[in-house]
Amino acid sequence: MSLQCGIVGLPNVGKSTLFNCLSNAKAQSANFPFCTIEPNVGVITVPDERLNRLAELVHPGRVVPTTVEIVDIAGLVKGASKGEGLGNQFLGNIRETDAIIHVLRCFDDPNVVHVDGTVDPVRDKEIIDTELQLKDLETVENRLRRVEKTAQMGGDKSAKTEYGVLLAYREALEKGKSARTVQFETKEEQKAAKGLFLLTAKPVIYVCNVDEASAATGNAYVDRVREAVAEEGAQVLVLAAQTEADIAELETYEERQLFLQDVGLPESGCNRLIKAAYALLDLETFITAGEMEVKAWTYRRGWKAPQCAGVIHTDFEKGFIRAEVIKYDDFVKYGSEAAVREAGLLHVEGKDYVVQDGDIMHFRFNV
Repeated sequence: MSLQCGIVGLPNVGKSTLFNCLSNAKAQSANFPFCTIEPNVGVITVPDERLNRLAELVHPGRVVPTTVEIVDIAGLVKGASKGEGLGNQFLGNIRETDAIIHVLRCFDDPNVVHVDGTVDPVRDKEIIDTELQLKDLETVENRLRRVEKTAQMGGDKSAKTEYGVLLAYREALEKGKSARTVQFETKEEQKAAKGLFLLTAKPVIYVCNVDEASAATGNAYVDRVREAVAEEGAQVLVLAAQTEADIAELETYEERQLFLQDVGLPESGCNRLIKAAYALLDLETFITAGEMEVKAWTYRRGWKAPQCAGVIHTDFEKGFIRAEVIKYDDFVKYGSEAAVREAGLLHVEGKDYVVQDGDIMHFRFNV
């Protein structure tokens, strides 16, 4: 499964610093707008302590975690929807992602200029929201002109459905609301909505980039952001990008843990963000474990066994017979597949089994 999250925000809010921490890539990071022109793409692993524990028991040839792509998109500015600051190019890059990580500057530093002169994360959020909404409104208006006549003639049911979806989106966007605030009940409407690829329909995490002293507790800026997004039901995550960059430079796990303890954090902000992005996309992990490898596989929450088998290979789904399932806790408790079998805790499941996060799976198939 190829999954992408796009990092957006105004210039100089810490996007590229955060991207570098996440991917260990070295995107150019400088104290002026439009430092990032082409989007940087990094493939990052999803932290999963379960893989390491299983590796200790199975001793595989390799451990393969699941991954998410992170795209660092250049800073947007007011007027981006009309092409300001190379805005059209940047907005096109966002359209290709599955979710948005919206970075907000929540720290004071006279040495780091702000494109609008003062630090105000709520204002910054509204600027980005407005530009994305305006671009979506343009998309909706263009599409309405194409389908209006066909929909009103009444012969094309799908066109009529899409027309209704477009009208609902236009009403929300004209009120300054994002497309994600509009909910559709029928599968036909949901399919039509998804096919529009609207920027503000994508799920979002707001990342408050704070100074090191505020990394564990947040600050007044963060409080204002939480209040501003309360009605959206969106997740707000606090991290100090520069502190995360310092942690990433440390060579050993022990050094990184000591650093985290010093700043009062149980886990790095980058790890928390990756896990949050993974969950935001409604994703979970099943695992295959053997002598050759212990490997994590990504699937959508609610998928059944044949669909998950298809993640490994399409032939597995086509010829699915059954799935042998071991719960992670049972595997750890008994120490091996053989011991789990002997304890009678290996479950044989059919086509209707809904896979659970952390299931250790072995698929039987015939093609």
